[in-house]
Amino acid sequence: MQTDMSSVIAGRLNDYIRDLETVVNIDSSSDNPAGISQVAQFLSHRLKAIGFGTRLQKMGDRGVPCLQASNKPANKMADIMFLGHMDTVFPVGEAARRPFAIEGNKATGPGVCDMKGGLLVALYTIDILHCFGVLDRLAIRVCLNGDEEVGSAASRAWIEDHARNSQRVFVFEPCRPGHRLVLNRKGGGSFRIMVRGAAAHAGVEPEKGANAAVEIAHQVLAVQRFNQSAPEGVSANATVLRSGQKTNIIPDEASAEVDVRVLLGNQVAEVESFFRSLPDRTHVPGVTVTVNGGVERPPMEADEKTMQLFQVLEAQAEKIGLSIASITTGGCSDGNFSSALGIPTIDGMGPIGANSHRSDEYVDLDSVVPQIELISSVCQVLARLK
Repeated sequence: MQTDMSSVIAGRLNDYIRDLETVVNIDSSSDNPAGISQVAQFLSHRLKAIGFGTRLQKMGDRGVPCLQASNKPANKMADIMFLGHMDTVFPVGEAARRPFAIEGNKATGPGVCDMKGGLLVALYTIDILHCFGVLDRLAIRVCLNGDEEVGSAASRAWIEDHARNSQRVFVFEPCRPGHRLVLNRKGGGSFRIMVRGAAAHAGVEPEKGANAAVEIAHQVLAVQRFNQSAPEGVSANATVLRSGQKTNIIPDEASAEVDVRVLLGNQVAEVESFFRSLPDRTHVPGVTVTVNGGVERPPMEADEKTMQLFQVLEAQAEKIGLSIASITTGGCSDGNFSSALGIPTIDGMGPIGANSHRSDEYVDLDSVVPQIELISSVCQVLARLK
């Protein structure tokens, strides 16, 4: 059966590559709902052909396209939830400027790795399971959102609702070089520190002002000191600073954006407590400081059930001659949400790739067939265990 499956998957690689070219050449940045919908319609059409019921919804005030599909009734507990996102970080016009291409064994193009290659690994895995009759015994739910790259604010509750109705979750973000899957991700969020001071003529009477730029500098230094002394796995980095309009005016406003990451759930309270304390620790007389934000994505922490699921993957990988490993990464994904609910979650189920969000982003085409075979084999095992 394994040999037959492997040859069938290998025989479909050229089809996979053609489909990858199609979806990569669709601009689908997070602020382009029309492009995201076009990707969703492509996938929906293919899933319907396999026998899945599909539903395209528009979430939130911006109408974020989100695709849900299932081979069983929507209210039935799913054996596996296939989770991914259809949006990219690249603007409209990027696909025309830098279209899909193949260089040796690498496919390139906007979003090829993050995560259009993974969307198609999910699709082709489902097709293989259909071909081998596994879907008769396995309930799979597919959830693909259109705002992951901007924090999944509109789709988070939708993802969590479907995850609660699933026994386990596979996230189709890229697998890391060396065939390393992702079991742990840092949680993440951002804070905005805002300073209100008083304007004055910088040359004539600066003493009548309250310099917001000086205060925001003190606040950024306080963040950096916290960053240096924070518990292991915690980071807080000021990234965007704004202040002032003209050189001869003492600025009355300033702000700083801070990126925050936490490795463990029990670190969130300490981080948020530090930022909430900043308004009480000002340095420039006459200014006020306010802080907004928080840790929006909880950490993805591998619990005992997740490790048991990973052991199933390891066993099947060995049977097909594949060596896999696991890593922890600072980047977030929507798998953070399902993991925080206590649902076994394995991330990095897409093809091997690297350089996400960069012009040299790529997918290793040699990894596509082994990855689909691995996931399909694991799904067979899970179907037998029911």
